[in-house]
Amino acid sequence: MLSNRRIGEHSKVPVCKEKSCPHRIRFGENLSKLRKRKQLTQERVAEKMEVSARYIQNLEAGDNFPTLPILAQLKRVLHCSWDELFEGCERVAK
Repeated sequence: MLSNRRIGEHSKVPVCKEKSCPHRIRFGENLSKLRKRKQLTQERVAEKMEVSARYIQNLEAGDNFPTLPILAQLKRVLHCSWDELFEGCERVAK
């Protein structure tokens, strides 16, 4: 049986992207600062990590948050500490 929906019509699909979490934004700012300190482009970091430059761009914009393995790679590529990566990202008590 065919649905009365038109092609591309979806229910409950958000029209715009949810606003980034303040912790992701802060992490992205830290990542950008650390990358620039090492005089690396987003493309070069992506190449060293074998991910896309768009992924690095999304991390820096606060649109994504990396998995633990990606965090470990970032730490290695940027020669930084965990504290530097997460500066200003204080834990929120529940």
